[in-house]
Amino acid sequence: MASFLRGRQAGMQNDLSANILPGSFIPDDRARYGINSQISCIAYEPVQSLLAIGTNESKFGSGRIYVFGQSRVQKLFVPSRSSSFSDIQFSANRLVSLDTKNEVTVWNLDTGKRVTSFRAPGVVTCMVTDPMLDWCFIGTQSGEVCAYDLDRERMSSFRLPNFWAEKDPRARAIGLVSMQLHPRDVGKLLLAYTHGVVVYSFKQNTPNKFFEYQVPPGAPGGSCQSVESMRKPKVTHALWHPTGTFILTAHDDGSLVFWDAKDGRVVMARTLYDTNVDQSVPNPGSSSPKLPYVRIAWCCKQNPEDSGLLIAGGKKLDETSNGLTFIDLGITPNYATSSWQVLSDYTKGKRKNTLETPAGVDVTNFFLIPRSSPHFAGAQDPIAVMNLLSSGEILTLSFPSGYPISPTNHLHPSVSFVHPFATKFAVSILDRSRWLSMVENRNQGEPLLKGGAAAPRPRRRFEGRTIIQVAHADSTVRIWDVGHGDEIENPTQLQVDVARALDRYEDVEITVMTLASITGEFAVGTSKGEVVMYRWGGNQYFGKPQEQKLAPNPGGITNISSRTEPSLKSGLQPFALYEMMQGPITALKASDAGFIAVGSENGFVSIIDLRGPSVMFQASMTEFVKQEKRSSLFRGRHNSVPNKEWPVAVEFGVMTLDEDKYSSICCFVGTNLGKVITFKLLPSGQGYNAALAGVAHLNDQVVSICPIVADTGKPALATGEVVAGLREGKHVNGLLVVVTRSEARIFKPATAKGASKSFDDYLCDAAAVTEFDVHGMALVGVFGDRTTRAFSLPGLKELGSYPLPMMDGSRADSAIVTENGDVFCWTGPSELAILQVWGTGLEIENTADTLINPELEIPPRPTISNVQWISGTQHVSPTDLDLLVGGPDRPPSKRMISATAAMERNARAAVGPSSASGSQEGWGEYLTRQLNERTEKLNLMNDSVDGAAESSQRWADDVSKFVNQQKRKMIFGGITSKFT
Repeated sequence: MASFLRGRQAGMQNDLSANILPGSFIPDDRARYGINSQISCIAYEPVQSLLAIGTNESKFGSGRIYVFGQSRVQKLFVPSRSSSFSDIQFSANRLVSLDTKNEVTVWNLDTGKRVTSFRAPGVVTCMVTDPMLDWCFIGTQSGEVCAYDLDRERMSSFRLPNFWAEKDPRARAIGLVSMQLHPRDVGKLLLAYTHGVVVYSFKQNTPNKFFEYQVPPGAPGGSCQSVESMRKPKVTHALWHPTGTFILTAHDDGSLVFWDAKDGRVVMARTLYDTNVDQSVPNPGSSSPKLPYVRIAWCCKQNPEDSGLLIAGGKKLDETSNGLTFIDLGITPNYATSSWQVLSDYTKGKRKNTLETPAGVDVTNFFLIPRSSPHFAGAQDPIAVMNLLSSGEILTLSFPSGYPISPTNHLHPSVSFVHPFATKFAVSILDRSRWLSMVENRNQGEPLLKGGAAAPRPRRRFEGRTIIQVAHADSTVRIWDVGHGDEIENPTQLQVDVARALDRYEDVEITVMTLASITGEFAVGTSKGEVVMYRWGGNQYFGKPQEQKLAPNPGGITNISSRTEPSLKSGLQPFALYEMMQGPITALKASDAGFIAVGSENGFVSIIDLRGPSVMFQASMTEFVKQEKRSSLFRGRHNSVPNKEWPVAVEFGVMTLDEDKYSSICCFVGTNLGKVITFKLLPSGQGYNAALAGVAHLNDQVVSICPIVADTGKPALATGEVVAGLREGKHVNGLLVVVTRSEARIFKPATAKGASKSFDDYLCDAAAVTEFDVHGMALVGVFGDRTTRAFSLPGLKELGSYPLPMMDGSRADSAIVTENGDVFCWTGPSELAILQVWGTGLEIENTADTLINPELEIPPRPTISNVQWISGTQHVSPTDLDLLVGGPDRPPSKRMISATAAMERNARAAVGPSSASGSQEGWGEYLTRQLNERTEKLNLMNDSVDGAAESSQRWADDVSKFVNQQKRKMIFGGITSKFT
């Protein structure tokens, strides 16, 4: 009976929800966009061109690993228990993760599932993998090192003790800082302890070299403190030169020490500012305190001899510039022929520049993006560097120039939520054909991510596209299609730079956005009271930056087409700026009929005709809204009604108002005090004028205004086709469905009472009239108790409710419900959840995207040069390392088996079936023979190197004897000549 009465009161004869059965309101958890928590680590795989991001555990959920490829390709890795990830590394086609609970996990990149995991024996401080090795070396806080067999998924018996503790038993609290394999000789491992650095040889199973940095009395050192005494600064970082010629150690006093890797001597001790800081000077003076070193990478070009140092930290505290320091060292001098002075001058560097980052935040880590090679510690020929900032955001810079790289169409949209942080979003249903035509043409470099392949998805050709507009902290807006769980035909992103359009790069805060559903016109409102309008088109100033200064125009509209981005050839171009200047913009709506309505916090409303563009109407709330005193349950809690009133919701529609005999374009404005003001937009000469039609009073802040056709429930929006029908006298029997914080009301504008329903136990944060395909229409809302509910039309009977446990309750007022039944809500600071309310209760699933391309092979690991081999360096191959670390009882690795099988197939194909049948040796016997031959060759190599050393020593002795004989003859010859 209540539903029937509400239908009569609202003037709606049909039950629009009659075919919606009980139990139909079961939302599907469809998608997530963004990063769920604070980012802790990043890894990049250059062969497959994939990016992995690990996060920390927080109140918003457990740590996760996101792996992104090209366009929308992604995979989510969720641990079996809550944890925070401290390190992630790609190893061949695996992903290896380390969490803060010292658990190492190996993940399958194709399935997104865990392969195996194990708890490390101790507190892990560092982890080392290599794309050509099946081993994961784990360093513990105690200084010990163990190895895990990634291929056989088991711990190896290989163990290394704390070598520095054995060297100096009196030293205390010796911890392991870092490890790094030699970039060219896999048989050497660099171990950095807090007290010094050790080079360990796998072949000899012993440490070869010890490096301890000492600052003598009178030398300034890195900090110029305690200069009268001998100092031994603690080691914080250690790394190899790309060719292994030098070793660099960084210390807690700010020193950077270059060592001769062969004889262990100090080549140069310096800071970012001074050199030879380990040399005694008469007056050391004082030095400004410096920041600790955060991360150091020894980068190289395609030629590994041409290198440089990329350093985070080490700067003076009082230095104004902020960012990374790059020291270009240039071509490495020939070690065998260069003097000590030449080597020392090389470490001073050719030039130094700063890759600047935003002021007020520090770089907590950085990650290089190499062009193609995974070797040289991931630092060969990098094209960009991804910086992790102390604010939790990501900043990508080109390398080595340091120019910011926008993530638009370079990275997955989820990454853009923290690049920088997303602050606000809006959603529009855009006509499919219009969206497919909106592909911007912008000058930008090669894409950073090229890997992976998207899984096939169902196709929906004749459906409006759900387009999200996301505003970011740097005043950019990115616009893209979130999809419907179907194939996204246009996956590209659009970008607009609001700061450039305003010609103001500070204090730009975006408060509201709107996108017209058919024309694609876009508008942005700011906290300073400006509205920037964009329209799709070409850029007449492409490649020609304009420096034209435009005079302020408060209250008027200014042509800002000259403020287009020079790199944007076609796309959304700024064309007009409305400087309303009446406080922050609080409501904004673009109509497909060529109008934009604007509301501001100071209580003003303006309507702009885009045909000019011109301001066709502006008024204050006080001019036509009579203040009335009335009480309600919820307002009574606030003691008094606020005096200030401003627009909070705006919508355009076409319908017949009250007793009118014709339909007209209407603009509906909802306020924070629950009033709905209706304006009629009528033709006047060459344009339009706006007239007040009436005011309806509701009992709380307006949340949404939905104009609908009374007979069908379809949106009664002001589209070009409907407006054109007005000239032919067509009528639209329309109603308004208005939802406030505590009430839903259906009425015929402008002043009818209609039918209403109060929300007694909860407050509404977002609502919309949605369509359930084939079944009918219903009102869907998101409420403050983290629940979504559906109500019938016109009866407003509750059809169902469903909890939203993933929603961040503190940001519930930012939720959005769309007309096709999608609910958008924040799950944390930088992640959105998307649910389809007319579903079957499906949980969110991992994507079926493919990450690994098996046809892409990892390039061979760089090896030592012929000169190094002749000089006595013992070459150890990755297969030799398998024997040294895994022992002779280790079964052949899966990689070796597959390679052997491929060799056998090739051999059979080359020889033919008749010859192949005569061979009796199977793959098992072949592998056994190969292992034995490698072992024999390794021993023979050792013997031959030892024999070469003995022969060289004998030859040197003979030369020495010969030289001594010649000296003796020369001396005696001189003496005898004196007597003759």
